[in-house]
Amino acid sequence: MTVSVDQDRCCGAGQCVRNAPEVFDQREEDGVVVLLDARPPAELRSALEDAAASCPSGAVRITEN
Repeated sequence: MTVSVDQDRCCGAGQCVRNAPEVFDQREEDGVVVLLDARPPAELRSALEDAAASCPSGAVRITEN
């Protein structure tokens, strides 16, 4: 599983950070998502799916390797 983010689409809502703080953070100056781990462990899958589903701008994507 690989996680990617589109910083240009991010609106800074922070849903990704709330759902998976091990994988996402936000820039202090504008709240845009920062990806901390593009290949997180499988046990975070549920949290990552929630993060992607709750992102209002669709900036978070999960793909299979």
